Amino acid sequence: MPQSKLKPIVNTRIQARNKELILDAALDIFSAFGFRGATVDQIAAKSEMSKPNLLYYFRRKEDIYVALLEHTLSDWLKPLAELNPSGDPLIELSRYISAKMEMSEANPKASRLFANEILHGAPMIEKFLKGPLKQLVNEKAQVIKSWIAAGKLAPIDPYHLIFAIWAVTQHYADFSVQVDAVLGRREDIRTAQKAVLEILLRGLKV
Repeated sequence: MPQSKLKPIVNTRIQARNKELILDAALDIFSAFGFRGATVDQIAAKSEMSKPNLLYYFRRKEDIYVALLEHTLSDWLKPLAELNPSGDPLIELSRYISAKMEMSEANPKASRLFANEILHGAPMIEKFLKGPLKQLVNEKAQVIKSWIAAGKLAPIDPYHLIFAIWAVTQHYADFSVQVDAVLGRREDIRTAQKAVLEILLRGLKV
């Protein structure tokens, strides 16, 4: 009896781990070859799985690609979702900006893959952008508006503030070669965070 209860839990953990292995491998392959150049065989080999085993989790290359992008977006949106309406606006926004920069720095391949998808019109993740992402941004825009109405932030457009945060924080991952070339050195994430926070938050203070 105990074994029958544990088996589904064990299977679920194995399945979750295998999906993560596939997505990690897919990120390397898609980053190297692009969506069109990548193949399921390459992803299977990179994840050290047989092709039939991989296809048990994802039916097509498109499914892997979409899952990878949505997984990336879900991770990126967590810090935004955690903005606390009751918190100090500058502290909450500082925490979000810092987290976003650290995530982009830690996984630049995912950031560039997402940017490339957007540049091509987001054909694979349009539903996600117009669904979960839009809903969350609308919710947090209302939070920012409430801070402005309470006199805690300077009057700014909340949507364009969020867009500006996205643009700046992802720049250091998507254009790291350009940043390093201009500075003549590898930029330290902490130094970049400090500068970005000062620039973005200075105009928000009342």
